[in-house]
Amino acid sequence: MGIRSRVLDALRARLPAGVRRTLRRAVQSPRQAWNALLGRRAPLLPPPDLWAVGEGEFRSVGADFLRLFREEGGLQSTDRVLDIGCGIGRMAVPLTEFLEGSATYSGFDVTQEGIRWCRGNITRRFPRFQFTFVDIANTEYNPHGSLAAAEFIFPYPDASFDFVFATSLFTHLLPESTRRYLAEARRVLAPSGRFFLTLFVLDEAARAEIAAQRVSYRFEGPIPGAFAQDPAAPEAAIAYDESVFLEMLESAGLRCVRRKRGLWCGGDPSSYQDILVVERREEKADRD
Repeated sequence: MGIRSRVLDALRARLPAGVRRTLRRAVQSPRQAWNALLGRRAPLLPPPDLWAVGEGEFRSVGADFLRLFREEGGLQSTDRVLDIGCGIGRMAVPLTEFLEGSATYSGFDVTQEGIRWCRGNITRRFPRFQFTFVDIANTEYNPHGSLAAAEFIFPYPDASFDFVFATSLFTHLLPESTRRYLAEARRVLAPSGRFFLTLFVLDEAARAEIAAQRVSYRFEGPIPGAFAQDPAAPEAAIAYDESVFLEMLESAGLRCVRRKRGLWCGGDPSSYQDILVVERREEKADRD
């Protein structure tokens, strides 16, 4: 994916979710109608009002992340995979062509319309791909949800996944909820599994870029345990101080084994946000 696409993606993310959907519908609906008339509609391409990015970006983002999952996270074609915050299946679609044999895919999200589309289009063609709607409250994506993220238990057994990933999830979770999700990720992760995640990490280099005004996100609004781009709507974009997030991992029984700084703060252009690859820390109970 090009740098221009990543920057545009980031700028779109700063708009409220409702505004993003309205803009996408206005821009993409005429194109959708024209493509449908010409028979060009791809079977695994969601309708425009569900897209987080444009048609080309929807496909290229998923393909790019599949490469990162393999090269950075060590994803294997036979892994049992969990997608935390699967949205409309942007990551799931390329995995349908990669996972094989005994591999499985499970994803959950707070957007009911996205889960409905994934079930009707992806699961119908690939039964090993299962999607679950969770009614968790989130001011950006599910404001009327009945469950608190800080108390949510993932609907899966212990140690049931070899590869867990969460792309841009912790960007929208408050610290208490982040701690819960990290603990749950550790619980469902197999002892030899990997956890791949992207988020905004405030380290010395990132703060230098912010001070030099070379970044779009400045995260100047402190909130308890983190920093928000807009303190009035913190779940729109959250960053974590490096030491704080590493402590969160430690408390959850996890450890970071690989990190790559993202394009947002002058790092590698392969991902706009920072990449962390995490493994389970071996506990005494695990050895006994």
